[in-house]
Amino acid sequence: MQRFNLKNMDQTILKKYKHWQWRTLITLMVAYMLYYFLRKNLSAVMPALQTELGISKTELGLFLTLNGIIYGLSRFINGFVADRCSRRKLLAGGLILSAVINLAIAFSPMLDGVLNLLDAEGKATVGLVYIIGTLWVLNGYIHGMGYPPCANLMAHWFKPSELATKQSIWNASHSIGAGVVIALCGWLLTRYGTSAWHLCFSVPAIISLIGAVAVFFTLRDTPSSVGLPEVEALDSENKEAEAQPEEQLEGSRYKYFLKKLVFRNPIIWILALSNFCIYVIRFTILEWGTSFLTQFKGMETDLAANIVATSEIVGGVGGALVAGWFTDKFMKNKAHRTCLYCTLGTTVSFALFWLMPAHAHWFFSALFICLSAFFVYGPQALLGVAASQQATKRASATANGVLGIAGYAATTISGVGFGFMADHWGWNSVFVVAIAFGVLGCLVIARIWNAPADGYSKAEKVLEEMK
Repeated sequence: MQRFNLKNMDQTILKKYKHWQWRTLITLMVAYMLYYFLRKNLSAVMPALQTELGISKTELGLFLTLNGIIYGLSRFINGFVADRCSRRKLLAGGLILSAVINLAIAFSPMLDGVLNLLDAEGKATVGLVYIIGTLWVLNGYIHGMGYPPCANLMAHWFKPSELATKQSIWNASHSIGAGVVIALCGWLLTRYGTSAWHLCFSVPAIISLIGAVAVFFTLRDTPSSVGLPEVEALDSENKEAEAQPEEQLEGSRYKYFLKKLVFRNPIIWILALSNFCIYVIRFTILEWGTSFLTQFKGMETDLAANIVATSEIVGGVGGALVAGWFTDKFMKNKAHRTCLYCTLGTTVSFALFWLMPAHAHWFFSALFICLSAFFVYGPQALLGVAASQQATKRASATANGVLGIAGYAATTISGVGFGFMADHWGWNSVFVVAIAFGVLGCLVIARIWNAPADGYSKAEKVLEEMK
């Protein structure tokens, strides 16, 4: 058994640790960016699907809702899986399967001669709507294989005192992936016309297939798998730490640990409800942004797509990074406190966007959308960090699965709910409801202001109880 003296740890070992930490972080960012290539492309292509195939907002909203619900359930299921099996295989495998589904959507109209999927005007029949919708729902389940292994790997490779900062850096992959694919799709539709909507599915799929292979061969599951001490050694005050895998909890012991740290932990459920509220606003911007900027603010499609892309890349990345830094620097690693400030900020910013007159220069609408994204990506990143900290690395993926169910249950509101409301009562009704959920989110997260930064002390007591 290899042992390390922490006070005199070989600089070669420390250098190797840093190498693997950054290698893991960068690979996870690329992997999740590619997941977003295969998920947020629908948001950019929805106006084209309405124009070319005649699919209504309500039907598109239903796609989003069912996809989100299945995704949330999948994150929960795969949270258990990621806590117990190879994370890199789960991550790379999901990316490959999602790419295949996106290719199937792109080429689905080619089955028209066999299944009568297009009418005389070239619009989608019920059959094509069902095919695209079913594939998109299946894509939701596959995408649930992405977040849990990332959360688990982050908790295994980075010590608790720096997890908020490092996971916020990783979280930038959400915004980069969404922003790049929305801009890419906007360019494809502008360059080749709305009839080329299928390129918005096939091009990201081909890129992601290549990336999945690189992800598989680059990642490793734990520090001990490459001969390094577990991450606690870097924070430990003990003189020695072992480079061996942590004790695996099995059977009833593992179930008891999950019950105490996750399922009967009120902090986890408050974080989950807060996640529901923040995701209503997040998805309103991300899923419907191109639509309401063109239909409510009267912008051209390429300008609307570029604004949403900018809000994701500039606002989203900046918001996540600042929130993570602010948490570790000023909030003593208490991510939930930063989440309260950010939820308030995104609610106010989105309200100002809504109240901005349509005849005002487009820059002001873009500014408030970017500010909304800046603040929304603070809690979007840090609520998961808080869940990982409270559940500890042994149950981080499971805890994030609970938050995933809550967050993507929000698509019942932001998906088919907002699609139906926009069709029948206009976009004003959508903005009112989204802002109301922002206010509710502030009230919910405020309830745990005095909660501890993490659950490691609680976990030690639980482990002692089981001896």
